[in-house]
Amino acid sequence: MIHTPKIRMIQFIVTVFAVMCLSLPALADDVTDSINEALDQYKKGEYAGAIGSLNYASQLIGQKKGEALETVLPKPLAGWNAEKTSSQAAGAAMFGGGITAERTYTKDDREVKVNIITDSPMLQGLMMMFNNPMFATSDGGKLEKINGQKAIVKYDESNRSGEIKIIIANRFLVGAEGNNVDLKDLKDYAAAIDFNKLASLP
Repeated sequence: MIHTPKIRMIQFIVTVFAVMCLSLPALADDVTDSINEALDQYKKGEYAGAIGSLNYASQLIGQKKGEALETVLPKPLAGWNAEKTSSQAAGAAMFGGGITAERTYTKDDREVKVNIITDSPMLQGLMMMFNNPMFATSDGGKLEKINGQKAIVKYDESNRSGEIKIIIANRFLVGAEGNNVDLKDLKDYAAAIDFNKLASLP
C-alpha cells in the first residue's frame, strides 16, 4: 500500500485529534463523532471530506478551550460593572489562528478590557520581546512583575490609557487594556487573574 504525503498527513492529523480528545474528556460527542466520520472518510479515500470533518472537530475543540479561558477572566472589582464573557476560536486562515476570551469592565467613564489568547503564532514573537528588555521597552513599555509574572506595562498619563501584557506558561497571552483609567485600575485587573488556574488548563 502506497502512502502519499497527503495520506500520511491525514493519518498524523487523526492521531493528533485522538490525543486531544483524551486530554479534554469533557468534549461533546460531536467532536468524537466528527473524528470517527473523518476516519471513515479516510478509509474510503474521501480525503477532502476527511479534512473537512477534522476541521469541524478542531473548531469544536477550540470552542471548548475558549469556554475554559472564560472561566479565568476576573469578576468585576468593587464598584465596577462587567459585560458577559465571550470567546472565539479562529482558524489558521484568520490572523494565523488562535483562541481568544475577553471581558469588558466599566465604571463611570472608565473602561478596561481583559483578554486571554492561546494557540496563536503571535505568542512566539511576544516571548522574544519578553526575553529581550531592549525590544520590550522600545516603544515606551516598562518591564514589571505582577503576581510574580513578567509584564510589559505601557501607560500614558496624558490621556489616562494603557495596556499590560503578560505571558503565562509560554502558552497564554494575557492582556489588559484601559481608557480613562488609572494605572492602578489596569494593574488590579491584571492581578485579579488566577495565573495558576490558567497555566493548568489543557
